[in-house]
Amino acid sequence: MKLQICGAAQTVTGSCHFITLDNGYKILLDCGLYQGHEDELEDFNSRWLFKPSDIDVLVLSHAHIDHCGRIPKLVKDGFRGQIICTSATRDLSSIMLLDSAHIQESDAKHNSKRQHKNIKPLYTEKDSKICLRYFTSIEYDIWHPINEFVKVQFLDAGHILGSATVTLKITENNKETVFGFSGDVGRYNRPVLKDPVQMPALDYLICESTYGGKKHEETPESDEKFLQIIKDTILTKKGKLIIPAFSIGRTQEILYRLDKLYTEGRLENIKVFVDSPLAINATDVFIMHPECFDEEMHQFLMTDDNPFGWKNMKYVKTVEESKALNESNQPCMIIAGSGMANAGRVKHHIFHQVDQDKNTILIVGYCADGTIGQRLIQKPETIKIFGIEKKVAAQIEVMSSMSAHADEPELLQFVSNQDKEKLKSIFLVHGELKRQEAFKTALQNNNFKKIIIPELGDEFEL
Repeated sequence: MKLQICGAAQTVTGSCHFITLDNGYKILLDCGLYQGHEDELEDFNSRWLFKPSDIDVLVLSHAHIDHCGRIPKLVKDGFRGQIICTSATRDLSSIMLLDSAHIQESDAKHNSKRQHKNIKPLYTEKDSKICLRYFTSIEYDIWHPINEFVKVQFLDAGHILGSATVTLKITENNKETVFGFSGDVGRYNRPVLKDPVQMPALDYLICESTYGGKKHEETPESDEKFLQIIKDTILTKKGKLIIPAFSIGRTQEILYRLDKLYTEGRLENIKVFVDSPLAINATDVFIMHPECFDEEMHQFLMTDDNPFGWKNMKYVKTVEESKALNESNQPCMIIAGSGMANAGRVKHHIFHQVDQDKNTILIVGYCADGTIGQRLIQKPETIKIFGIEKKVAAQIEVMSSMSAHADEPELLQFVSNQDKEKLKSIFLVHGELKRQEAFKTALQNNNFKKIIIPELGDEFEL
């Protein structure tokens, strides 16, 4: 059996891993889009390290674009196998991939005009619709036979709705190998979703390492800092609280926290705008999948049939409505994508509000190096947005408690049940190199043996 690392190597995006069995059967784990501006990865999305038509099956961990975003291109370029995932991941992928295609087409049109040449999108909305034909849904906990020698099991990863760890039982040459892929591991005791479930005893593990060497400052269930930031900005300073948030997962968690605070009488009914058409559709999908909710959420649903909305919360659909928010002086909260603030409507909101000291920009998730979100975390005096240097007068706050990624102690908790004699190798992916090196040291200090930090394209005989 051979493993090739085809994405998320020493970076946090573009998840893609390729397994070839001794009998030639080929399995792809995730097929993510690279999101970033590193020169050496400029052509990552347009090329493959394998032939798409050769892949027999794709197993998808979850619906974030850095894990599913190249699937339409994979099908466009010849893949015709099954795409196996949970039903919630299938539903979220359908809206995510259509939205991604719209962005691809818009960017291609804009760049064609700017560069005076015909630039084609990576894929189109039509391509996204076609790829959905190949999705097959299975649920958590069951062992599903892919064929006579490979079974797959999904366990809840607690990262976003429908997210799963992937365990493959592979039987060849009268020997069973248990191969694991963590996908993205969520946090324990987070609102809305269940906790991550530990994987069975593995022979090999591909493990994410986003927050290696890091510990989140606040516990996931803590609302005190969030409440204080809201009161200081909106009620005291009469300003705007701008929150860059991913449309799937983070936005819904914020809305649930706010709904709960209102229900408990701890927060006045301030104006809240969700400025993300994608988040509107994603929230509908959340409501369709209560099987993914934790016990606290089920208890809350007994008294509140809509945990993601209330009287003064408004979804902003049109560009005109979005622009009007920047022209208004009304104190309010604006939740908008993208989560790293590098694109989308939130970039415009930051551009218009960052130079006013009554406002606050609250970062609630991971921001890759080079993004506007990451630069704001450094609290610079000025920041360039849309080519214009803007003074940073707004308060910049960070809340790691809302991160959907496990920190190092939680990752160690997640793998703590593994048999260290049975587990032959751990491959660290989905992390910047310094985070991976820190997590490697932590694993070694916990008596795990062979820890590998692969480079893009590296191949391993297992």
